[in-house]
Amino acid sequence: MTLNILRDERSSILGDKNKILVANRGEIPIRIFRTAHELSMKTVAIYSNEDRLSMHRLKADEAYLIGENSENKYTPVGAYLAIDEIIKIAKKHGVDFIHPGYGFLSENSEFADKVTKAGITWIGPPAEVIDSVGDKVSARLLAAKADVPVVPGTPGPIETVEQAQKFVDEYGYPVIIKAAFGGGGRGMRVVREGDDIADAFQRATSEAKTAFGNGTCFVERFLNKPKHIEVQLLADAYGNVIHLFERDCSVQRRHQKVVEVAPAKTLPLEVRNAILTDAVKLAKTAGYRNAGTAEFLVDDLNRHYFIEINPRIQVEHTITEEITGIDIVAAQIQIAAGASLEQLGLLQDKITTRGFAIQCRITTEDPAKNFQPDTGRLEVYRSAGGNGVRLDGGNAYAGAVISPHYDSMLVKCSCSGSTYEIVRRKMLRSLIEFRIRGVKTNIPFLLTLLTHPVFKDGSYWTTFIDDTPALFEMHSSKNRAQKLLHYLADLAVNGSSIKGQVGLPKLHTQPIIPQLHDSNGEVIDVNSVAPPAGWRNVLLNKGAEGFAKAVRDFKGTLLMDTTWRDAHQSLLATRVRTYDLAAIAPTTAHALSGAFALECWGGATFDVAMRFLHEDPWERLRILRKLVPNIPFQMLLRGANGVAYSSLPDNAIDHFVKQAKDNGVDIFRVFDALNDIEQLKVGVTAVKKAGGVVEATVCYSGDMLQPGKKYNLDYYLDTVNKIVKMGTHILGIKDMAGTMKPAAAKLLIGSIRAQHPDLPIHVHTHDSAGTGVASMAAAALAGADVVDVATNSMSGLTSQPSISALLASLDGEIDTNVSISEVREIDYYWAQMRLLYSCFEADIKGPDPEVYLHEIPGGQLTNLLFQAQQLGLGEQWIETKKAYREANYLLGDIIKVTPTSKVVGDLAQFMVTNKLTPDDVRRLASSLDFPDSVMDFFEGMIGQPFGGFPEPLRTDVLKNKRRKLTVRPGLELPPFDLERIGEDLKSRFGDSISECDIASYNMYPKVYEDFQKMKEKYGDLSILPTRNFLSPPVVGEEIVVTIEQGKTLIIKPQAIGELNKDTGIREVYFELNGELRKVSVVDKNQKVETVSKPKADAHDPLQVGAPMAGVIVEVKVHKGSLLKKGQPVAVLSAMKMEMVISSPSDGLVKEVLVKDGENVDASDLLVLLEENDEEEK
Repeated sequence: MTLNILRDERSSILGDKNKILVANRGEIPIRIFRTAHELSMKTVAIYSNEDRLSMHRLKADEAYLIGENSENKYTPVGAYLAIDEIIKIAKKHGVDFIHPGYGFLSENSEFADKVTKAGITWIGPPAEVIDSVGDKVSARLLAAKADVPVVPGTPGPIETVEQAQKFVDEYGYPVIIKAAFGGGGRGMRVVREGDDIADAFQRATSEAKTAFGNGTCFVERFLNKPKHIEVQLLADAYGNVIHLFERDCSVQRRHQKVVEVAPAKTLPLEVRNAILTDAVKLAKTAGYRNAGTAEFLVDDLNRHYFIEINPRIQVEHTITEEITGIDIVAAQIQIAAGASLEQLGLLQDKITTRGFAIQCRITTEDPAKNFQPDTGRLEVYRSAGGNGVRLDGGNAYAGAVISPHYDSMLVKCSCSGSTYEIVRRKMLRSLIEFRIRGVKTNIPFLLTLLTHPVFKDGSYWTTFIDDTPALFEMHSSKNRAQKLLHYLADLAVNGSSIKGQVGLPKLHTQPIIPQLHDSNGEVIDVNSVAPPAGWRNVLLNKGAEGFAKAVRDFKGTLLMDTTWRDAHQSLLATRVRTYDLAAIAPTTAHALSGAFALECWGGATFDVAMRFLHEDPWERLRILRKLVPNIPFQMLLRGANGVAYSSLPDNAIDHFVKQAKDNGVDIFRVFDALNDIEQLKVGVTAVKKAGGVVEATVCYSGDMLQPGKKYNLDYYLDTVNKIVKMGTHILGIKDMAGTMKPAAAKLLIGSIRAQHPDLPIHVHTHDSAGTGVASMAAAALAGADVVDVATNSMSGLTSQPSISALLASLDGEIDTNVSISEVREIDYYWAQMRLLYSCFEADIKGPDPEVYLHEIPGGQLTNLLFQAQQLGLGEQWIETKKAYREANYLLGDIIKVTPTSKVVGDLAQFMVTNKLTPDDVRRLASSLDFPDSVMDFFEGMIGQPFGGFPEPLRTDVLKNKRRKLTVRPGLELPPFDLERIGEDLKSRFGDSISECDIASYNMYPKVYEDFQKMKEKYGDLSILPTRNFLSPPVVGEEIVVTIEQGKTLIIKPQAIGELNKDTGIREVYFELNGELRKVSVVDKNQKVETVSKPKADAHDPLQVGAPMAGVIVEVKVHKGSLLKKGQPVAVLSAMKMEMVISSPSDGLVKEVLVKDGENVDASDLLVLLEENDEEEK
């Protein structure tokens, strides 16, 4: 079917003149083409080079490039201002009518005159009428002639700032500087008392010249909280004028309309009638012809003032059409062709309104960044629809590129209905239906605006948006699906970026959750049946003291399962994800309901979650806590370090522990890497304040049975006595290296029990030497109340002893309160997990009895082997283990637990890499550049080791480099300003920042910042199935992702495109819930030479970036400039407006990377600052 069917029914009014050219771009040409086609006309589009892919070109019968064969090279905006070139195209192709649309040349009398003289019909008022009403100064003269009130203003255009100042001296502030030609908020500046009027005048004239080709401005008094009411007019060539009632256009930003309503909801009848009468009077006085709009301001006393007549169609004409049923564009064309209003059936007494209509301008602007226009490709575009919903769009489709050169409006959404409230709700529904991805839009702001009480009652005014900060408290779309596609696309092109991953998971199927059975053999529905009461119920009922007593009173030995933390830290580099823990959590709550606790949080799992798994450790804690309400959760707390690797201020530890307790941790295993009681006390005190269960812990190191060993029975008993004196609910014994032999366990635990019969004892070990089961059995028989184990498939080697093996060892002697059959059931799941995470397995084949010599902790043994391989020392692993022992003795034979174990490991690798013997280290100590961790140790930043530091090595290492600390490091650290940190994080990452975020940042500032950037880029990756998180997606294979309850994404990879050799980009295609999506990804495996500017880090206040793509009009600083926060750095012109780019912080300009007239893309680095040290002094 073609448009020829319509053309066979040619309009009698138009006759043979049926070819129309629209001298415009974007939405309005399409709108005009639609009516023209209904009138059986042929349509012609014109376009700039930058618009060659724009939709308006495709909607016309013919389309021509502006300046195609011309010697002139037009700018993107300049092309649509090229009067002679446009007329040349029209004449060449037999055009009968030219419609200017709105903006560009729509109010240019020269254009209208030249079109008419070229023998082409101009759709709009004649040139002389445009001159008499089109600029605001002439309009004021017209108002005086028609005896219509106007706002006090300059009698004519002004050319200098001195003229503007003279008006202010006479009428006072506030005033508004307005472009005399054009509208849409361009070239307007409000100046209040204390503002720089000279700067405002310069900006207004410059912006007006850019947008309209004429920088003429005038000044008038600025009314306080007025309404902006405009009247739609139609006039024929025979002196007849009618109005189509009014529109309320008061909801504006930067003098540009955002939402329009027809008719005005709160305008009194007598004021409405007066305005309508004056509008018609003005049009008749001017001898007006065609469509136009008379604009008025109404003050708080309901006095109305004429502003201007816009001699063109308005953006918001759609809502007038909706309430009157009149096609204004059709009337325009037919009036231009000679029709009278009567011929068109447009008589005033026949025109009525029905109901209300609201129009929202959906723009590609980011309201959270002061409506900064956004540019880029529309990855997703899904629009609204339904009864009473009208859409007028331009380049609004998936794949469209939003250019920085033009207005940011994407689509106009107009809704109509019988009442204002019905229409408001219809608009809300429509806005929610939109799905736009790839660029930011103002939809979140529009939703907030339409639900504000002021909008609900219709009492808004022209500065309502500026006066109402609450409007910027928005709920933005999460864009979850598209962000996930970006991650999957990058995975498809570049492979996994998870550090430590070697190869792909060996599990290729969905993990199976094992079933549990009740005493009758019936399957237990673990997701709906509450788990049996456990030890957490005891804790909640009796408190920490009562809980500890109940543990001690238990006739047997309880078990803590470390599978959820230390086991996978030791075997799988801490890489097990929340997704897989949550999957087995309900089953675990039933199967291990009698367990003492689940170790599931803290230690290395905290930073690894953010650093490598890109997930929030706090959210993991909350999810697991909800799924396992009956078993206590235990975390590992590094004393005065929290979960960091060095000391922090005491208030940071207190704050962190409180958040941990509030979010689900019950028992805190608190230790210090050097058994420094002063360091340990910081963590213990924090736990007591928070109301948690304190498990103050002695770190066990080496084989205490060896004669002459530094850490012998007397040492441990003395340390235990100090801990008991300090106060603890439970005593922890932490054997990190697995060097506690069964005989040592029997001796140590038996001795502690003899001295402290009422003290609950909890023992932890690693099975590195293969003696873990025997040692824990010995500890249990000697009086331990709790021992640590791991599920069978995650046990042994550097992990904890096997739970089933221990149960078998204790069978018939000691009750553990755990069912061995249910233990076997959940282990089936972890056997699958071992395959799923096989790509993180360490290459350890069996037990390592040498641990009694090198004393490397279990978790570190795995990591150290991996690090050695990364550093190219894999073949020297035997040397590394030997060096570890030597490094330990160089450091004074220290307790080796994180972070001291890292100190020993770093020194060992340093020695192997540099081929240093212990004697070399002692001899060259003052000249060697030791790793930072080693320097921190010798300085005393980790604490004071038992027996003191080795001398003279310490003095030589620190010589002229570091001080010697003799007190607890935290005593010299000033408290963190938690409130300031929170405010800073909110300013950088949004208002959703919580106390948990502050705690994360305090522990690991850089890791937390990187995690936030990753989350901003890819969203919440924890919801992806692990196989899809680690393995490139397979074409044609469905990926099912549940983003929240009742919302499931079905993703099917379709294809990976060819490499673009110019950009290094590949397009990756997916089906998302049956809809085709395309994602662009840089192929990091290809070397493509591209010239690009460095990008600013949005989270670094010393980097000033371009807020959007555009042209730098003026650089206002130079190298060495001293800047204050908020001081102008540069002026950017984009989307036909200018914006001042301000400095995000105080500083000294280190480098300026742009110059005047340079094109920039969004986020391009413009200016680099550095802190001003002189000022700080």
